[in-house]
Amino acid sequence: MEARPRIVVIGAGPGGYVAAVRAAQLGAQVSLVEEQEVGGTCLNKGCIPSKALIFNAEVLDLLKRADEFGVRVVREPDYDVTRMLERKQRIVQTQVRGIHSLLKSWDVALIKGRGRMSGPRAVEVAEAGGAVRRLEADGVILATGSKPIKPPVFPFDGERVMTSEEALEPRVLPGSLLIVGAGVEGCEFAFLYRALGVSVTMVEMKDRPLATEDEEISSLVRREMTKRGITLHLEVRVEKAVIEPAQAVVTLSDGRTIAVERILVSIGRRMNTEGLGLEEAGVVLGKRGEIVVDDRMETRASGVFAIGDAVGRIMLAHAASAEGKVAAANAVSRSDRHSMNYAVVPAGIFTMPEIGTVGLKEWEAAELGLKVRVGRYPFRALARAHTMDEIVGLVKVIAEEGTDRILGVHIMGPHASDLIHEAAIAMRLGAKASDIGEMIHAHPTLPEAMMEAAEDVHGSAIHLPRRKGSA
Repeated sequence: MEARPRIVVIGAGPGGYVAAVRAAQLGAQVSLVEEQEVGGTCLNKGCIPSKALIFNAEVLDLLKRADEFGVRVVREPDYDVTRMLERKQRIVQTQVRGIHSLLKSWDVALIKGRGRMSGPRAVEVAEAGGAVRRLEADGVILATGSKPIKPPVFPFDGERVMTSEEALEPRVLPGSLLIVGAGVEGCEFAFLYRALGVSVTMVEMKDRPLATEDEEISSLVRREMTKRGITLHLEVRVEKAVIEPAQAVVTLSDGRTIAVERILVSIGRRMNTEGLGLEEAGVVLGKRGEIVVDDRMETRASGVFAIGDAVGRIMLAHAASAEGKVAAANAVSRSDRHSMNYAVVPAGIFTMPEIGTVGLKEWEAAELGLKVRVGRYPFRALARAHTMDEIVGLVKVIAEEGTDRILGVHIMGPHASDLIHEAAIAMRLGAKASDIGEMIHAHPTLPEAMMEAAEDVHGSAIHLPRRKGSA
């Protein structure tokens, strides 16, 4: 009987535990090493807890507008931070238990401790009690994730000056908050804290919030920030930050000072690749500290694979999971060749309203020399959006001129993070804008906006006025 391949996975986040389960499904004997809790940052200190709190804020926001729906609220809606945090933690713990159960059902051995490479295909685990366990493997998958960047200009103390991790545990909400960085994470926290009544100011070095996203979507986000009273300072940076007894004071590059109760620094994350014995194993790092891999997710060291934030390609939980499946398949069967395809990776941004995006932006298509046609449909024109009183935003479809192939779709509006998957599957299958436009969509529903935007690529959307200059 052929021996089962031995696979060791270091890190049990959304990439690591998925890789472990897939390797076990493929017949491997799997050990999963994790120093903290399964689920990683995403489940315990990121995606899930933040979305739980954001949903709380959305409920509060809806209650404040209840009168618009003919619903009478007896007293002014209020919130209980302690109960919000308790609910968030219940959700996290339910998911953690689910992962433990999953690992057990597939006979994945979960080893608590800090793992590091001790040579080619050898892993050393420092366990909590001080013992050191050594594991020999036929394949190793590194899924060590990332951590918040902490610039030295900020005196981080976890209270006055926070990272996203502390910002998810606001036992007492501040009266005022400065968010440094208007990227995805910073913008999500801005809408969350503002909905809970905190005075929010943002500082961003770029010329717009969400500078990596579609420019029209970015413009809508900025407009919604203004409507909600979020102050945004663009094209400036923080030069100095000082903690005083009752406040934190920052000095900006243009000379202005801002005094707030707390500061949240949200300028990105860096890879957890230090102290892992990678050099001994022959693993090569890139300029940013990322682990260098090929399209099979294999490092320069044969039989050693890396996935997720540690490789720094697309730092999203679901991308890490997809990479984990590819790495596991290649680690278990060296004769097969499974490759990672990043062409279609949808993403959700949980602002208010939320954003869904997949594929190219207009400026990216231009950089690639592609000529495009663009279709747009505002939620303001959609009946279903009016029934929900959620009319802010639009669907934007970018198609290649001539072929009509869908290159990208960008949505801001109700349930955008769900709606984007119609576009993702269409792109995955090589669909044209006309394919979506000709598909019958149920009425009244939100996906009708996708159909109308796809039709608008050719100026034929039924529920939009005739374009100027059209026949």
